[in-house]
Amino acid sequence: MGVYFNPSNESFTKDRNYKIYIDKTGLLEYLNESMGTPKNCIALSHARRFGKSLAAGMIDAYYSLGCDSTKLFEDTKIAESSDFKKYMNQYNVIHLDISSVWDFHKEDLVESIHDRVCEDFQKEYADTLNYDKDLYLLIQEIYSRTNIPFVIIIDEWDCVIRNSNDKELVHRYLQFLHSLFKSEESKAFLALAYITGILPIKKIQDESALNNFREYTMLDSYPITEYYGFTEEEVRELCREYDMDFESTKAWYNGYLIDGKHMYNPNSVSMAMDRHKFDSYWKNTSSFASINTFITMNYAGLKDDIMTMLAGGKVRVNTNSFQNDFSTVGSKDDALTALIHLGYLGYDADRKNAFIPNYEVATAFEAALQIGEWKDIAKIISRCDELLFATIDKEADKVAEIIEQAHDTYTSVLKYNDENSLSCVLTMAYFTAPAYYNIVREMLSGKGFADFTFIPRANAGWRPAMVVELKYNQSADTAIKQIKEKRYQGALSGYGDKILLVGINYDVDGEDKKHHTCVIEEWME
Repeated sequence: MGVYFNPSNESFTKDRNYKIYIDKTGLLEYLNESMGTPKNCIALSHARRFGKSLAAGMIDAYYSLGCDSTKLFEDTKIAESSDFKKYMNQYNVIHLDISSVWDFHKEDLVESIHDRVCEDFQKEYADTLNYDKDLYLLIQEIYSRTNIPFVIIIDEWDCVIRNSNDKELVHRYLQFLHSLFKSEESKAFLALAYITGILPIKKIQDESALNNFREYTMLDSYPITEYYGFTEEEVRELCREYDMDFESTKAWYNGYLIDGKHMYNPNSVSMAMDRHKFDSYWKNTSSFASINTFITMNYAGLKDDIMTMLAGGKVRVNTNSFQNDFSTVGSKDDALTALIHLGYLGYDADRKNAFIPNYEVATAFEAALQIGEWKDIAKIISRCDELLFATIDKEADKVAEIIEQAHDTYTSVLKYNDENSLSCVLTMAYFTAPAYYNIVREMLSGKGFADFTFIPRANAGWRPAMVVELKYNQSADTAIKQIKEKRYQGALSGYGDKILLVGINYDVDGEDKKHHTCVIEEWME
């Protein structure tokens, strides 16, 4: 039993012992079907904290000769498989985390990997091997002696590609991977290759070393999508178990639409359940830096698209031009595709649309906008809480003033003189409200559709339900009258005693051109 060669099952044991554990062992059955076939090389590229490393630890525990995992896999889905015992703890396993090596050995990466694995080989084979040989030749020799095939797991395999501009180093690293996964020798000793990263395999000739891998990405990971992230059914069950509101959980952490499945960030959901609190658990410097990197590129149309998505819309993205690295990003579509792979945008493959998936990610964008030409927009967003409180406190003039400021700020992006533009402005102006409300646009109610309905979530506390009606070239009083006449407020029956009716108008023509007015009333039967 070693660190890199035939590791123990300690990593997966810790995951199983954690009170929030979702059984993803069905992935092992899929891997078993690939074992020793021409489809035995699998590349998984997903955003950070989506369960890639957890899966790698599970694969260690299941295949490694360095442990006995019989009890560990009791009462799991894989235990129901007829081939459960056939594959369990039957393979020589090599597990490498490239990021941990890269941190200290950027110049001699390949040599350091070789030395670390050989140290583990020595514990098993002492001086019976020639450790001066290339790693793949040593593996071949061990296989020849034992007739035990190898499972090779490389976590964060793309760390070098993402972080190095040294073409010679990248080339040596890729040749090293070629020897492990595509050499003549590897065809004999390799039972399964499993590599994980953030980026798909780079589209350059040099990476033919990896062109035998089947790829599973944030764009398309069928049929193993459900094993990375939490499914909606799994999150519902967790919410029942931990007495957390499902709709609030959905607003905060849902939105990743992969192969038609709604997938949730597993780290964030687990943290929310554990702490019994909704918060942005992706809130760290890497979140800011990643978004900041791409939105500051300011390619033609990028700002418009970001604004559209911040306002709750979707934008069409051509993902085909992206070269699967960050250094060659050369267009708006490349920048948006990079953000999809990083998990900061969701993607609808059927419609080819990108969108901001949930409120947690929206807050990461909010932080990233505190720069350059985005500062004016960030200033408006910073007043979102002020706007919400002003609305609740029925300070109609202040509400009108903040919305007018927001509308003026967005004029370079949005068409000004129609009701739809005001709807987009309202979505942006109440940017932070989804933390407490389910905001429904054009909700069917009474005799028509309310423009905006603010339905309090379980965590809304004292915040009231609200119906917002928009008008232009009319009056805010007209908007209030329409709410009452068409009984839009009826959709909120059962949401507490207090319902606010909010009418907003702006004038496009005349002396009050571009002037906003607001009327707020508390609904009384």
